Amino acid sequence: MSKTVLVSSPSHFSQLLNNSKIVVVDSIAPIYEQLSAQLSRPQKIAFAKVDTERQKQVKQTYGVKALPTFMIFKDQQVVSTVEGADPRRLSDVVKKLAAEADADGSGGFGEARKPDPGWSGIPLPKGYEDVTDQVDVRGLDLLNSDSNLGDARTLFNASKPSALASGKNNEDPSGSEAKKDWVESDTDEQLMLFIPFQSTLKVHTLQITSLPPKGTEQDDDDDIPMRPKTIHLYLNRAHILGFEETDDVSATQTVTLQPHDWNNATGTAKIELRFVKFQKVSSLVLFVADGDGDGEKVRIDRVKIVGEKGEKRELGKLEKIGDEAGE
Repeated sequence: MSKTVLVSSPSHFSQLLNNSKIVVVDSIAPIYEQLSAQLSRPQKIAFAKVDTERQKQVKQTYGVKALPTFMIFKDQQVVSTVEGADPRRLSDVVKKLAAEADADGSGGFGEARKPDPGWSGIPLPKGYEDVTDQVDVRGLDLLNSDSNLGDARTLFNASKPSALASGKNNEDPSGSEAKKDWVESDTDEQLMLFIPFQSTLKVHTLQITSLPPKGTEQDDDDDIPMRPKTIHLYLNRAHILGFEETDDVSATQTVTLQPHDWNNATGTAKIELRFVKFQKVSSLVLFVADGDGDGEKVRIDRVKIVGEKGEKRELGKLEKIGDEAGE
C-alpha cells in the first residue's frame, strides 16, 4: 500500500520537510506510487504529492513550471529536479538517495561517491543489469502465503533482508513488534507468484534469497521453513495460475536448486534461464513446488530480476506473447 502523503497546505508541506530527512515531491505519475511503496521509510524517506492548482504558494516558492515535476529534497533543500515524464531517471535518482539514507546519510547527493542502488545477494552477471524496478507492483499476486508475514511486494524490496541486517538468521531478528520482511507458505510448502512487468524484458537470471532460521535441537523440524527446491517458471501469462492448473500447463523452464547453489553469506541462489526463451517477457509466474527438506513451509526473502530493459508496455493491458518460431 502506498505511503505517499498528500500535501494539504503550505504549512503541512513545511512540517513534512522538517520531519523527514529526505522528501520526494511528485505531480503526478504511476511510477511514483511504485517507488513510494518500495522505498518509504518512517522519519527517513517520505513521498508527497502537491496539487499545484490548490497549493499555488508552494508552486511559486519552488519555481514549478512544467508538469509533471519531481523535486527531491534532502535536509530541507532541493537537491535534484526531474521535469517531464522520465520514469527511469526518476527511479535512478530516488533509489540512489534511498541507498544513502539507509546508510545513515553518509556522503552527500551529487558527490563523487557512487551509492549502492540497492542490496544484492550476489554479483550481477557481466553485461546485464538489475531490472527489478520494472516489476509492476500493483499487479503482483501471491497464493498460499502466510498473511501474518510479508506480502508479494516484500519480495521486491530493494533493502537488505532484516535477517542479514541484524547479523542473525537463526532466530526472529527483529522482535514481535517488527515488520516481517519475508514470505512463507501457509498450508503446505507450495507458493505461486505472479510477476507482471512495466516493459518487455530480456530476462537472463533470477536471484532468489531465502533465509530460514537454523533452529535448535528443541525445535520441531516441521516448524522450520525450508528453502525452495523445485521451481517452475511460466512465461507471459495474463494472470496467476491456480495450483491445479499446473498439471495441464507446461512450464517454460523447471529448475531444481541444490544445497550448494545457495550463497552461504547471503542465502541467495542464482537461477540461470534459457536466455533464448526469455527474450520478450511481459510477465512471469514462479511456482515453488516443494522445499529442500521435510518441513511443511517454504520461505523466500527477496526476488531479483536480472536482464535487459526493453520497450514500455501499456499498463493494464498484459498480452500473451507467443514463443519464438522453432522453440
